[in-house]
Amino acid sequence: MDRGAIESRLSKVIEQLASIEHQRWSHWQQYLHEKCTKKDDGSLVIPPHLVDHWQKQIATPYEQLSEVEKESDREQVRMYLPTIIGALATK
Repeated sequence: MDRGAIESRLSKVIEQLASIEHQRWSHWQQYLHEKCTKKDDGSLVIPPHLVDHWQKQIATPYEQLSEVEKESDREQVRMYLPTIIGALATK
């Protein structure tokens, strides 16, 4: 396969993965917004217990997360696999 064909295929895969990433991000934003309190001015307030929880997760390396937290991350990665497998399996 020549360089142009590889770049074309990669460009297509990037678009497919970007679409999945947008879906993942949109789902997360919906979840976050549902957990917040909406103020009269339209701003959102995240409950303190969730801020504390997420700050701890942010500061924790993957290897030190609980199995439940790791599985949540694995779940997200699994959404990308069909696209990656399809890209690698195509001749």
